[in-house]
Amino acid sequence: MLLRYFYDEKLAHASYLVGCQKTGEAIVIDPSRNLAPYFQVAKAEGVSIVAATETHIHADFVSGARELGAVYQAKLFLSNEGDEDWKYQYLEGLNHQLVHDGDRFFIGNLLFEVMHTPGHTPESISFLLTDLGGHADRPIGIFTGDFVFVGDIGRPDLLEKAAGIKGTSDSGARDMFQSLQKFKQLPDYMQVWPAHGAGSACGKALGAVPSSTVGYEKLFNWAMSHTNEEEFVHALLDGQPEPPKYFAVMKRVNKEGPALLKELPVVQEFNSLEPVEDFLENGQILDTRPFQQFAKGHLAGTLHIPFNKSFANWAGWIVDYNRAVHVLATPDELNEILQALHSVGIDNVESFIDSGKLMEREASSLETIDEVTPLEIAERVEKGELHVVDVRNLTEWNEGHIRDAQHIMLGTLTMRLDEIPHDKPLLVQCRSGARSAIGASILKANGFKDVMNLSGGILKWQIDGLALADRG
Repeated sequence: MLLRYFYDEKLAHASYLVGCQKTGEAIVIDPSRNLAPYFQVAKAEGVSIVAATETHIHADFVSGARELGAVYQAKLFLSNEGDEDWKYQYLEGLNHQLVHDGDRFFIGNLLFEVMHTPGHTPESISFLLTDLGGHADRPIGIFTGDFVFVGDIGRPDLLEKAAGIKGTSDSGARDMFQSLQKFKQLPDYMQVWPAHGAGSACGKALGAVPSSTVGYEKLFNWAMSHTNEEEFVHALLDGQPEPPKYFAVMKRVNKEGPALLKELPVVQEFNSLEPVEDFLENGQILDTRPFQQFAKGHLAGTLHIPFNKSFANWAGWIVDYNRAVHVLATPDELNEILQALHSVGIDNVESFIDSGKLMEREASSLETIDEVTPLEIAERVEKGELHVVDVRNLTEWNEGHIRDAQHIMLGTLTMRLDEIPHDKPLLVQCRSGARSAIGASILKANGFKDVMNLSGGILKWQIDGLALADRG
C-alpha cells in the first residue's frame, strides 16, 4: 500500500493519495484544486489516479474532485447522506458512485468502508482503510475529514453562521455527539488522518501534528471526555471562532461544482500603470507586497493583502467575489498567487501588473500609511485624540484590549465601515501589526485619510508596560 500526505499551509488543508502498488491504481482523498502535486507523486511512484473522494462538501477551499472527474476521468465516490440541501449537483455525465453508511468500495486491493459521521455537516462521512493486498483483515486507519482532528473535532455551527441555515448549530452538535460514540468504538491502534491542521477555522483548537491514533484521541482529545450530551453541546458551541465570510461561497461552489481551470479567464499582463483608474472604478486591485513596502508608497484605492501563508484566508474574507480582480505583485510570485486565489474560488482575476512599476511613479503621487510604536502614540491614545480600531478576533479582544478601542474583526471591516468615525485620526491595531496593516489599507481605500498602523500590535503595547482595559 502507498500512502502520501499533502498539506497546504495557506489553508491548513490536508489531503491524501492512497495507492495499491500491486495493481497500480490510486485514489485522492479530499483533493485540493491544484492537482499537480498528486500527479507528480503518482508518476514517481508508478501508480495512476483512477478515483477521488471527499469526506464532505467543503466550506474552506475549492475541491479538486470535479476537476479530477471531468478532466482526468477519475471515478468519484461521494456522499449521499444528509438532506436535500447538501446533495452534489455536478455529477451528470461523470463516472461516480454515491455512497452511504456501511458501503464498501475497492481501489485495487484496498478496501474503503464508509462510516456516516454527521456533526460538522449532515453529509459528512469517514473512510476506514484496510490493505487486503497486505493480508490484513482489519482497518489500519480512518480518514476523518473534518470530523475528528488531532486534539479537536469539527465545528457544527458553519451551516448556520456561514450558510445561514437556522437552527443547525444545535442539531449539528447533537449529531456530533452521536458520531463520537461510533468513533469511540473503533480499535485504539487505528491511525487517524484528518483533513485539517492547526490554523484551520473548521475547529477551534486543532493540533499541529499531522496524524494521530484513535486511542490517543480517546485519551487526550477534549471532546472525548464528555459523556453528557447537554454539557458536550454547550462546550462544543462555546468559543467557536468567526467563520470566514467566504465559507458560504465555498459551500455553494463545491455543491454546484467549481469551474474547470481551463475555463478560467486568461490573466492579461500590463506593462504600465495607465489602466489603474479603470481597474479601481470597475474592479479591485490587490497589492501583495510586504506591508513595509506598501506603507511607504502605494496606489490610492488599492487593497493590501501580503502574499504569505495567510493570503488565501484573508483574500477570501476581503475580496469582493462579484468584481474583477487585478493583482499587483512580482512576476515570480504570480503563479502561486493565482493558485492561492483559485483555491478559495476567486476566479475572476483579469490582469497582473508588475509591482516594480510603482518605482516609476513620483513619490508624491503615492499614498502612505504611518507605522507608529506604542510609546510614540500612547499619550495621544490616552488623551482621546485618536480612535483605536482593534481588528482581532473576539476571543483575543476578550482577553484584554486597549481602553476605549472599537472592536471590529478584520474580516468584517468592509461591512462595518459606517460604524467608524471620520472626526479623528485612526489607529488600527491587532496582535502583532500584521492584520492591522491589512485593515489600515481597507480604511485608506475607503476614504479614511489619516490612518496609522500600530507596529508590534498589542503584544508590543504590553511589553512596553502600557495599560489595558478590564477583560471582557
